[in-house]
Amino acid sequence: MTEIYFQKMTPDGYHEIEAQIETLKQKRPTLIARLKAARALGDLSENTEYSSAKRDLRHLESRLRYLDKQLKYAQIINPRKDEKIDLGSFVTIEFLDDHSQTEYQLVGRQEANLQANKLAFDSPLGNAISHQQAGAIVTVPAPDGNYQVKILSIRLAN
Repeated sequence: MTEIYFQKMTPDGYHEIEAQIETLKQKRPTLIARLKAARALGDLSENTEYSSAKRDLRHLESRLRYLDKQLKYAQIINPRKDEKIDLGSFVTIEFLDDHSQTEYQLVGRQEANLQANKLAFDSPLGNAISHQQAGAIVTVPAPDGNYQVKILSIRLAN
């Protein structure tokens, strides 16, 4: 018997997926109407409008199925109130090689976005700092060689 793999995510990540689903559901009637109008034009074999409307509707339906599965298999993790890093925690770290500092939020895989400083818990850096405390120095494995970071502070979401 296979074990079900649940996607770990923050409550914010869950609500973000719900919002995406609602936005797509609002677009659906427009795409259906576009498909009906294109179908009414006749000869479907050479009807570009029909092909494109059908493709767009299929893409929307596919995205909805994907997002629904994300919610179905979601495991919402609320950060613990202790001093250790967990999903949803905001962490300020210092890279010891160049002493630059960055704050990341540790999030689920599907929420990760480095431009927004959202770090996946299962990335090499996320994995290395998970369940650590402020003040810890951890080694992060990387393809070009390991590097070290110091955890300066941990805070929970507001």
